[in-house]
Amino acid sequence: MSEGKAYPKLHNAMWPGLVGKEDGTDHPPISLDRMLELTAAAEVDGQKFDGVDLFLFHPHTDPDASESDLLAMADKIANLGLKVGSLVAPVWPGTVGASAMGSADDRKAFVTAVEKACRIAQVLKQHGVREYGVIRIDSATGPEAWVSDPEGTKKIAETFREAAKVAQQYGERLAAEGEICWGGMHSWKHMVDLLEEVNMPGVVGFQADLAHTYLYLLGYNAEEHRLLADGYDQAAFDAAYRKMTDLLRPWTIDFHVAQNDGSVHGTGSHDKTGRHCPADDPNGKLDIVAASGYWLEGAADRGIKHICWDGCMFPNEMLEQQATWNKILGVMLKVRESHGWS
Repeated sequence: MSEGKAYPKLHNAMWPGLVGKEDGTDHPPISLDRMLELTAAAEVDGQKFDGVDLFLFHPHTDPDASESDLLAMADKIANLGLKVGSLVAPVWPGTVGASAMGSADDRKAFVTAVEKACRIAQVLKQHGVREYGVIRIDSATGPEAWVSDPEGTKKIAETFREAAKVAQQYGERLAAEGEICWGGMHSWKHMVDLLEEVNMPGVVGFQADLAHTYLYLLGYNAEEHRLLADGYDQAAFDAAYRKMTDLLRPWTIDFHVAQNDGSVHGTGSHDKTGRHCPADDPNGKLDIVAASGYWLEGAADRGIKHICWDGCMFPNEMLEQQATWNKILGVMLKVRESHGWS
């Protein structure tokens, strides 16, 4: 782990072992133990990952796990020299939650999922393995349902506020993940509108992912909000990226380093969304270090103490290679060093 109080701490996401994975296929889920092992073993010039972010659902973590089971997990993570940062609440249908703009029962289930995540967060904080991070959420519904309901954003905002009241009781903040597959969050404009409708700055904020927010620029699922035309040059990219980040950065309380090739992708039960690429993918559209800088301006002032790599829906063969994680760690180190937090 990095020494001293260098921020941001560098984390690896555990959910690439789950998202888009299906039992009985050639891409089955990868266990939490294996993901932790690969993360702990990564090393670049004597530096290692500081921690992990967790997805709070089976088969990684039972959202109703007993305190003793949670403490055992915390011990395992701590014994690997890692911390826990942000936690992904199981807000989707088929987990604990349901649509944030659905029926009264759906919206109640959504809030329950956040409460279960907050309970786990409290246990991990009391253990000492978790010292920072947020609870991540989204609308748990697709753009099609949102388009068909003129009250969609208002309903989602009401649900988020109810969930935020619960989070506040635990001393937690909620970060809404900006991604084109989530209704009411599927463009930069809809995302800003939703955050303003919630109107709980400092409690409900934005989780920015480089891969997903790149697609905001291209207007996937919201052509009217497209900021980049085909064949754009660097000057056009810089202007569009600055416009988007200036609007969303003040809300950003959680950040994912990632790469994207400009296409959409979906595997298993996960809706089509931004295609994460390997850190060194020659088809990647982003200068990862430069793009991260737009989001990380003033990050410490917004309570961001760690950044996390996200690379979902990679082939298991790639995820099982230690070299994959060493390359990712190398990019994470460059991001931190470039922005003066090393």
